[in-house]
Amino acid sequence: MEVKLHDIGEGMTEAEINCFLVKPGEAVKADDPLVEVQTDKMTAEIPAPRAGIIKEFTVQPGDTVSVGSTLLILEVGEQAGVPVKIEKNLPKPAVAELQAERLQSFAAVKRKRVLASPFTRKIARENGITIENVAGTGPAGRILDEDIYKFMAAAQQKPKLPAQPAPKEPAKRNDKVTSTIPLRGRRKQIAKKMVHSLNTIPHCTHFEEIDVTELITFRNELKDQNQTISATAFFLKALSICLKEFPVFNAELDEEKEAIHLLKDHHIGIAVDTEEGLIVPVIQNIEKKSIRDIHKEMKQLTDKALENMLTVKEITGGTFTISNVGPLGGSFGATPIIQHPQTALVSFHKTKKMPVVTEDDQIVIRSMMNISMSFDHRVADGATAVRFTNRFAELIQNPKMLVLEMV
Repeated sequence: MEVKLHDIGEGMTEAEINCFLVKPGEAVKADDPLVEVQTDKMTAEIPAPRAGIIKEFTVQPGDTVSVGSTLLILEVGEQAGVPVKIEKNLPKPAVAELQAERLQSFAAVKRKRVLASPFTRKIARENGITIENVAGTGPAGRILDEDIYKFMAAAQQKPKLPAQPAPKEPAKRNDKVTSTIPLRGRRKQIAKKMVHSLNTIPHCTHFEEIDVTELITFRNELKDQNQTISATAFFLKALSICLKEFPVFNAELDEEKEAIHLLKDHHIGIAVDTEEGLIVPVIQNIEKKSIRDIHKEMKQLTDKALENMLTVKEITGGTFTISNVGPLGGSFGATPIIQHPQTALVSFHKTKKMPVVTEDDQIVIRSMMNISMSFDHRVADGATAVRFTNRFAELIQNPKMLVLEMV
């Protein structure tokens, strides 16, 4: 039977073949992972629809294939998943012998089901480790990244980390490029999405400076009570309040029907920088969640993103997106690219202590943060964006007001 690439995410039309997790002649059970693919949102594994033996591959690693394309041929049979394709007109002893031979072959190549994320498999693969030989310490025996490193340490093998872009040599006049970085996997998919977004949406970016001194003080008060809540959790709740008051930024433009759909639910994506590239897990229905719950869920999703373990549900359905680049630096702002078909994206930048002149002409030191908000100028205007960020600033500069707004 043909094993085809099926739709594993919203709007998916194609995927790139990362690698095969099996070999021709290998026996597999139903749901065993066969091939690892990269979509524009995630790395995923295509499982075996039935038990059988791998006959041949019809695509190669690095190929980009459309949904519905055949990936490999799987021979399936009746005896415990063993394909018994018997040639016609063979005498009964020969048939029995052939069946016994294939049963023996099945037992020889049958492998145990290994629980591991695609990124963990990649570490093993790039270090020449047979992942079936590694003991997993995660839930249900899942093999974790550290299990691979421990296995290599026990074998006194120096770990080789997943391939990173090769550093470029200093440019010289008239010199040709001496190194290249293949545009593959998630990087390739990100490139496609960004080009599509910029070619489709007329971006406009508004910049604002926000005083986060009171938020820092409030968070320190919570820490004294053994309650650690990230600043981003406060940002997300404040944004949800603003989206309720300015629903045009939680919307999608339907050009065909010439309509702007205002979306009731606030599913906010959080851009996470991973070794595989940018990925955006989504916190669903933030408007219904407390700041504490938002903090907890955000941490869980970020951890899963870094381990490449996000599910399709956890990275789809976003209605608005944020990018927090503050921990990396970047004081003055940027022009973030919107996640099409969303309408807006807000980026938070580095917080710096600065002298500020108060209303009574006093100079005080305050903690100031720049934000940049890109929005679809077909859907909203600059004045509305300014009102949106003014309201956001009001909530963040007086964080205890968030409690009143949630009543």
